[in-house]
Amino acid sequence: MEELINKYYRKLIEEGLCEPEMPLIGAIDAELVWNRNSEKIKILKRIIKTLNINSILFSKPSPLYHRIINYLAKNAGINNWTIYPEDCETRTFLHDIPVSEKFNENIIIEKLKRRRSLIIADHGLITYGTVSPEQAYVTYSSVCFSGFIKIMVDYYYSMKRGDSTDELRSIIKESVKKYESYLAASSQFPQLKGPFKNSNEIINAIVEAGKLVIHSRLVDSHFGNISYCHDGKIYISQTGSSLDELEGTIDICPLDNSTCNAITASSEFSAHKSIYNLSSNLAILHGHPKFAVIMSMICDKYDCLYRGKCHTICHEKRSIRDIPVVPGEIGTGETGLYKTLPPALTGRGAIVYGHGLFTVGKQDFTDAYKNLLDIELDCLNEYKVITGIH
Repeated sequence: MEELINKYYRKLIEEGLCEPEMPLIGAIDAELVWNRNSEKIKILKRIIKTLNINSILFSKPSPLYHRIINYLAKNAGINNWTIYPEDCETRTFLHDIPVSEKFNENIIIEKLKRRRSLIIADHGLITYGTVSPEQAYVTYSSVCFSGFIKIMVDYYYSMKRGDSTDELRSIIKESVKKYESYLAASSQFPQLKGPFKNSNEIINAIVEAGKLVIHSRLVDSHFGNISYCHDGKIYISQTGSSLDELEGTIDICPLDNSTCNAITASSEFSAHKSIYNLSSNLAILHGHPKFAVIMSMICDKYDCLYRGKCHTICHEKRSIRDIPVVPGEIGTGETGLYKTLPPALTGRGAIVYGHGLFTVGKQDFTDAYKNLLDIELDCLNEYKVITGIH
């Protein structure tokens, strides 16, 4: 268990979510183990026991994320001390993000009975896992991601209304500048070139591409999927897998459905299959780059009958430059993205509202990754234009 705790401690630091020495992680193996000492352990132990959970993570986020999350938390009083992001990760995973004004054991327990995370104003963020500290880490990452998306979208609309504050504008400017520096430093590209001839080559290429999108910070929380089509089979990352740890988590699914392998494959397997059926591309890369998600959620048609249902229904033909934006939900339901996305994916890529970006590669992941990066830069620049942020 100590090894697992240290693994996710390192991830929090490496991905810029927390400063060194800040995360406090506890998990139960034969006994309850902590990564460091803290006066908070006494309270956190009682929380673990009361909630009957396996692990807990408490930390103040890194300075920029702390500014973002704290701003949202301090303005959550008008919404019953709850933050309501509208991105796909929140809708399907977090639902909403509760807030507490103080570090109080009873309040923390009560709010964590309802949700997997809790923001404590001026203190930080608590998340937990029922099985493994990985769950606490993924939830922590997702809250940081969703908070970033929400504050950027909120700023645009507050600016349009004319009620934005200097504090909010300062946070937005700092966030844009820092994220832009990350993208500017993305100089690596996939080295493995296709078309690939066998399973080993394909799996190695998928693993390489997954590590790259995480290390370049194009994807913060580990939501996304990767696939390659070869010899009547789709090689695809499993549902819930971390993109930088895809070794052993890639399913091989025949296009003719002759096996049940797709049961554990990505929840978007049906969308990947539909894309391959409509094109000659061999590779698909899907991630949740921040500004692709942000720009997909910004729309000035306030009187639309479907306002608030944009992720399922949108009759407008929307695009960000040459990149179409389409509605669509995960899975194979009536409004599933497996129906809306494939016909739109005819150029560099396509964005699913509030969800993320899909790009394709003709023979390998080189052009798919380049398009992912270029489109995210386009979306960032579009955001700067419409908000006047420089």
